[in-house]
This record gives sequence, C-alpha cells and structure tokens, in this order.
Amino acid sequence: MAKVLYITAHPHDDTQSYSMAVAKAFIDTYKQVNPSDEVIHIDLYKENIPQIDADVFSGWGKLQSGSGFEDLSEQEKAKVSRLGELSDQFVTADKYVFVTPFWNFSFPPVMKAYLDSVSVAGKSFKYTEQGPVGLLTDKKALHIQARGGIYSEGPAAEMEMGHRYLSIMMRFFGVPSFDGVFVEGHNAMPEKAQEIKENAIARAKDLAHTF
Repeated sequence: MAKVLYITAHPHDDTQSYSMAVAKAFIDTYKQVNPSDEVIHIDLYKENIPQIDADVFSGWGKLQSGSGFEDLSEQEKAKVSRLGELSDQFVTADKYVFVTPFWNFSFPPVMKAYLDSVSVAGKSFKYTEQGPVGLLTDKKALHIQARGGIYSEGPAAEMEMGHRYLSIMMRFFGVPSFDGVFVEGHNAMPEKAQEIKENAIARAKDLAHTF
C-alpha cells in the first residue's frame, strides 16, 4: 500500500479551476485503480503552513545549542513543531501530487512556504563533502498546472518558473520520477478552452493508471 500526498495550492475548487478539475479527474481515477493506497489531501489554503521567520530561526537555534523543547517560547514551540509534522509527513509518503495554478509565472506563495517546510537537512536531503544529496530516492511526483497561455514551448517557455521550480526541488530531494500534466492556452484561445480542458483530463486519467 502506497501513501500519496495530494497537495493542492488553489483557493478554488474543481468547478471554478481548470487545474483542480484535471487534478480531481486524476486523483479519482488513481483511487479507482489503487483502492488500497492511502490518499491524503493537503489543502494548503486551509492548512497551517508556518513561514520560516524569526520565531522559527530562534527556536531552531535554541534546540541546536542544546536547549530543551520546553525552553522555547509558545510561538517557537507551535511553529517548530508544526514544521516538524509537515516534514515528517512528507518524507514518509511514497508519492506526491502537486496541484497549482500559474500565477505571475510561478505558483501561489503558500506552495513555496510548504516546500520550505519540507526542505530539511537530514530528512529530505543531507549535506556531504560533495555537496547536498537528496534522500527521497524511492519516491515519485506529479505536477498538475493550468496556464492561460502557452508556456511549455515557444518564446514564453523561459518565463515559466512554477513547474521548473518544483522540478529543481524534486531533483534536490533525489526524487527520480517527476512528471507534469499541463492545461494551457485556454485564455489565449477561449474558443478551444473546453477542448483543452477535456484533453488534459484525458491525459490525467491515462497517467493515473501508471503513476
């Protein structure tokens, strides 16, 4: 039985969002194909995702200097322990499905905060004499993203920084398999929007059988 984290970073549901509609088709099909797998939905707009701030650095510093957890302030305790929960959950999962819109050439900031929370030395990667090495070498990941324009190819491709960033992070973590399903061009070609959406849903369903 595999543990799948279904990580969504969108304020809208599948009735309003193309990326969420495609993601729903993917995850519903995946559950049908893999009924014994555990799928955990992490809605980043509803979860407590602490930013790495002064409290976190202070709390980490105290722990590294030998202080006990009880020596942390209440804010430090809450944030440090929550970050620990998120990173532990991430590294014990087998598969990751990231779902984001394409905002300002990237993704919503809450996704960056989440990736920061799971990027922990000794858990998702380690430092060596040759540099950092990823520890999640037995995982696989997927990114589902809707883009109003065309960014997978052509002159705008270099401006796409959402999927590219996730790709870099997965390589950094050592994840050997990272795929993408993109819904793109529906705003640029509104007359083809429904066709674009349906084609992406079909691709997502097909991928769900082998993911």
